Amino acid sequence: MAFASFDTRNAAAPVSEINMVPLIDVMLVLLVIFIITAPLLTNAVKLELPHASSQPNVAKADKIEFAIDAQGALFWNGEPVTRTEAARRFADEGRRQPQPEIHLRADQAVAYRSVAQTLADASRAGLTKVGFVSEPEGTR
Repeated sequence: MAFASFDTRNAAAPVSEINMVPLIDVMLVLLVIFIITAPLLTNAVKLELPHASSQPNVAKADKIEFAIDAQGALFWNGEPVTRTEAARRFADEGRRQPQPEIHLRADQAVAYRSVAQTLADASRAGLTKVGFVSEPEGTR
């Protein structure tokens, strides 16, 4: 900072330093204004909200194990059924909510016609969750 001196030759020279005191005063005034007005801007309304549990009520879908052996025989959860009986059961299950999952196990030697007929019966009944179950290679 520049101070007064007894040197008359340099006394008329302009001061090359910025006077920071007015800037600091303005910043302190603004800080005080924001500290005072900030709590006034937040308006809170006191409410008593209802309490509710947040656990979803999800119904677990059943699964149906449907198998076709090498001779084309059909099995509903291990119980032998005919094609008309399987189609009737598919129709009954198609009306339930939530719809069950059909896990289809077909022998590798069975004709594809049996698998296609089973898929068509399930589709006609409105069942959309059909999964093919297989065994990984090398497990036998």
